[in-house]
Amino acid sequence: MATILVVDDELGIRDLLSDILNDEGHTVELAENAAQARAARSMLRPDLVLLDIWMPDTDGVTLLKEWSSTGLLTMPVIMMSGHATIDTAVEATRIGATAFLEKPITLAKLLKAVDQGLNKAMAKPGMVAPVLRSSGPPAADLTVEVAMTGGTALPVPVMDIGPQPLQSFNLEGPLRQSRDEFEKAYFEYHLAKESGSMTRVAEKTGLERTHLYRKLKQLGVDLARSKRNGI
Repeated sequence: MATILVVDDELGIRDLLSDILNDEGHTVELAENAAQARAARSMLRPDLVLLDIWMPDTDGVTLLKEWSSTGLLTMPVIMMSGHATIDTAVEATRIGATAFLEKPITLAKLLKAVDQGLNKAMAKPGMVAPVLRSSGPPAADLTVEVAMTGGTALPVPVMDIGPQPLQSFNLEGPLRQSRDEFEKAYFEYHLAKESGSMTRVAEKTGLERTHLYRKLKQLGVDLARSKRNGI
């Protein structure tokens, strides 16, 4: 998962975006103005920035220009505003913004923009992601594989996560106990598969997010562990 910097002078917006992105498994840092954003950009080197346009000290477009002109625009930046014009959106995109979100921001548009921004960053030449293997020959044979990045074959370290263990259940106990064991394993599987994303697990399992939260708490599922072990 990624480190995402949220820059917005409205506390409610910062808290909302932080909650959503944390649920997706990301690490979120917050800034309420351009000064804090500059400091966070320098210290944290975020993977992506969500940047509000209208701020009290320096507006987001000016800050974007500053990063671009000084060689600091090395991460995807998604601009946000509830009052910007089409010209402003076009200008921000021309400077280097990867997307523009109009407030109020919907969950679907936010997650889509973030995923696209992070995918673009990973697709840059010279940036190669490890290849995950869940089965196959012993780990000693999995030293490197070849991946195509920017049209060039590059050696890629392979992370062998090994075959997935079979899950067994106690069929001699009470029905409720066996059902709870199965449901816990079921949700842990989907949480790992979706890297801890509550939104995607809710879609996959057909449950409302609030119901899903209650269910996971009832079953004793460790959400923090599921995010760390996401595949």
